[in-house]
Amino acid sequence: MRKHITDPASGPEEIDLELTLRPRSFSEYVGQEPVKRNLSVSMAAARMRADVLEHILLAGPPGLGKTTLAHLIAREMQANLRATSGPAIERVGDLASILTNLEDQDILFIDEAHRLPRVVEEVLYPAMEERSLDIVLGKGTAARTLKLPLPRFTLIAATTRSGLLSSPLRSRFGQSFRLAFYAEEEIEQILARSASLLSITIDAPARRTIACASRMTPRVANRLLKRLRDLAQVEAGNADAAISQQIAERGLQMLGVDERGLEELDRAVLATIIERFHGGPAGLSGIAAVLNEDEGTIEDVVEPYLLQLGMLERTARGRVATPAAYTHLNLPLPEGQPTLLP
Repeated sequence: MRKHITDPASGPEEIDLELTLRPRSFSEYVGQEPVKRNLSVSMAAARMRADVLEHILLAGPPGLGKTTLAHLIAREMQANLRATSGPAIERVGDLASILTNLEDQDILFIDEAHRLPRVVEEVLYPAMEERSLDIVLGKGTAARTLKLPLPRFTLIAATTRSGLLSSPLRSRFGQSFRLAFYAEEEIEQILARSASLLSITIDAPARRTIACASRMTPRVANRLLKRLRDLAQVEAGNADAAISQQIAERGLQMLGVDERGLEELDRAVLATIIERFHGGPAGLSGIAAVLNEDEGTIEDVVEPYLLQLGMLERTARGRVATPAAYTHLNLPLPEGQPTLLP
């Protein structure tokens, strides 16, 4: 699978950057105000009761700060964070090992929770509800279940596809939050903070240009900031070069990112629906086949942002390009298609 500059998923090469830029407190965490307010109340109440937090489900597209929130919750609750991911827990024994090594008031963070095998999910039910681990001893009619008590812990699960979680698992979370895309003003604040931490000089127009192209996602904004810093330094011939609006615009053009944050693949998806499927509806498999692209990349990376921009609609019959898509690609609207208001 090809890696795209505006892919909101994190790569292993970005771990150090994300650790450097990760907020250290809720006051430093920009955006997601409703989520922060509700979490702050829950944490304050839990501290007053000397209790652990209810289990928390964080859903939303990648790059919006779910992992950061988990770390901040642990810091605020003065709890140890044990982090893992759905793909890393392949067998019941893997989860049992993690659960039995937890200590009182620990927070267990499972990223990509939708990729947990169903049989592993089922082990979580009593662990979350009764704080016990059911171990089956023996087989057949001689089998018996041994209940092992677990310490008080909070499970924080993060997912980009909450619909893939089973209903029984979803119902066991006391709190469920969906993170929203960021406003451009919030992305500008994040860029200003990141630039300060990385000792990058950038003017306000350049921040605005990057924010508009960031797909409303902090991870993408920080990635673009880093790439444009490289361009500014190389062109100026020194490490103290500033990112101007001119540098930002030229750098985005070199990266193939337009003013709304669309890359070649995004535009190709829209163009394929419009030109090959007459505006839609078009099936995901058909679009992927025409573009020779992975269906998962289109569904997880391309579509969420196009839907947010209002350039794409998903219907029961397939994907449909909206008038906004025609306008962005400078293509004429088909007859009978309503025009966009200015």
